[in-house]
Amino acid sequence: MRNLITLCVSLLTLCLTSCAREQIYQTQSYVFGTLVDITLVDVPEPRARMLANQVMQDFQGLHNRLHAWQPSDLSKLNAAFKQGKSITISAELKQIIIEATVLSQTSDNLFNPAIGGLIQKWGFQRSEFTPVQPDTKVIKALVEANPQMTDIVLNVNTAYSRNAAVQLDLGGYAKGYALDIAANYLRSQGVKNALINIGGNIIALGKHGDTPWRVGIQDPRGPSAIATVELADGWAIGTSGDYQRYFEVNGKRYCHIIDPRTGEPTQGTEAVTVLLPPQKNIKGSSSEAVLTSAGVLSDVLSKPIFLLTPLQRPAVLQKFSQLYQLQDVMIIDNQHHIFITPTLAKHIHWLDEKNPQQVAILNSISN
Repeated sequence: MRNLITLCVSLLTLCLTSCAREQIYQTQSYVFGTLVDITLVDVPEPRARMLANQVMQDFQGLHNRLHAWQPSDLSKLNAAFKQGKSITISAELKQIIIEATVLSQTSDNLFNPAIGGLIQKWGFQRSEFTPVQPDTKVIKALVEANPQMTDIVLNVNTAYSRNAAVQLDLGGYAKGYALDIAANYLRSQGVKNALINIGGNIIALGKHGDTPWRVGIQDPRGPSAIATVELADGWAIGTSGDYQRYFEVNGKRYCHIIDPRTGEPTQGTEAVTVLLPPQKNIKGSSSEAVLTSAGVLSDVLSKPIFLLTPLQRPAVLQKFSQLYQLQDVMIIDNQHHIFITPTLAKHIHWLDEKNPQQVAILNSISN
C-alpha cells in the first residue's frame, strides 16, 4: 500500500506542477480499499468541492453495493447462488453482470469474476493480507467445478446460477466502472478538465492548459514511478501488479491475481499497464452488444495479460487490439524485464535513463 500512496502523490505532484497557472481543486479519500484522488481544473472552489464530494459519495455507495464479503447486494447474490436460489437484483447489477460476462468471454475466461471462492480461499477477501496456504484438495475441487460467468441466468429482474460454485468478486472491474461513472457525471456537470485516480487506475477529462495530462507508471519494485505518459481526453490507464495485495511465504510472493485455470496466484509477472481509448461497442458469443468504456477496459484487460506466458501473449494482444483498440501495453515480468508495444514506446518518458536500454519491443500488435 505504501507504493500505491507514493504513486498517487507522485502523479498529483506532476499534474499540479504543470497546472501551476490554473485554478486547481484537489481532494483525496480512501475507497475501494485504496487511495482515491480527484483533481478538477478551472472550477470555482465551492462548486468543485460539491462535485468532488458527490463523486466520493458515489464511489462509497458503489463500494458498499458491490462488496464481496461484507453485507451488500453482491454478497446477497452470492449467498443465493450457493443455495441454488433465484434472487431479485437491481438493474445496475444486472447490467454489470452482462458486461462482465461479455468481457470474460472475450478474454477466454482469463478475466473471470465468478472465481470469488478461490479468491476467498487464498485470503484476499479481507482488509489485511497474512500468509495463507489453502488445502490443495479444496483448490482443486473449486477449479474442477469450473465456475463461469455464463453459469449465471438473468431474467427481467432476477438472477440465479446453474453452478453453486459461482461466487462473484468484482475487484477487477469495480474501480474501472467507478472511473466511468465519475467521468460521465463530471461531464454532465460541465466539467471539461479533470483527473480521477483510484489507486493507480486513472481516467482523464480534457487537458491541463494546452497539453494532455501526464501520469506516472509505478515501478513494481520501487517507491516511485518508472515512467510517465500522456493521457488524452477520455483515455484511461490501468495497472495490475503483484505489489499491491500480496503476502510472502518462504520468500515466495503470492499476489491477489488468481489464475482460474490453476486456482493459484500467478507468479510470472510483476506488473501490466494498459492504456485504453474512449468507449467501444463489443459483443460476446451470445451476440448481445454492450457499451464498454475506457475505465472498465483499463481495469479489466490488464488481468488476462498478467496471466499470459510469453508464448501466449501475441495472440491475446492481437485479439484485444482488434476488439478494444488496445495498442499501448507494458509488461514487467518477474525478472524485472520490461516489454512494451511499439505505440507506447513512441510516447513514453522514462524517468531512469537506464530503462530504455532494458526494454524489449512487443511486436504482436498491428496498427
